[in-house]
Amino acid sequence: MADIYDIIEKARKTGKIEKGTNEVTKAIERETAKLVVYASDVEPKEIVQHIPLLCKEKKIKCVEADNKKKLGIAAGIPVACSSVAVIEPGDADKDIASLK
Repeated sequence: MADIYDIIEKARKTGKIEKGTNEVTKAIERETAKLVVYASDVEPKEIVQHIPLLCKEKKIKCVEADNKKKLGIAAGIPVACSSVAVIEPGDADKDIASLK
């Protein structure tokens, strides 16, 4: 199975992603997100703690990644990234489907 960072990178290159908690939150609320990934090492935790709850409410797949720096790299930005939403999975479609 592809790791979560590979999935984000593949979706970024072949589909569409949103980066950052504000954009991700909007994508969840609009129900345009197919997958949401948030980093577990975000400080303070309050920044991302609403994300899993919102995803559950909207029945959107939500995965915790272990590192915000690696999440930023996968999202194609040179800085750490607290959360990413996959809007159009592109070639990452099957990978996302295989996530629990």
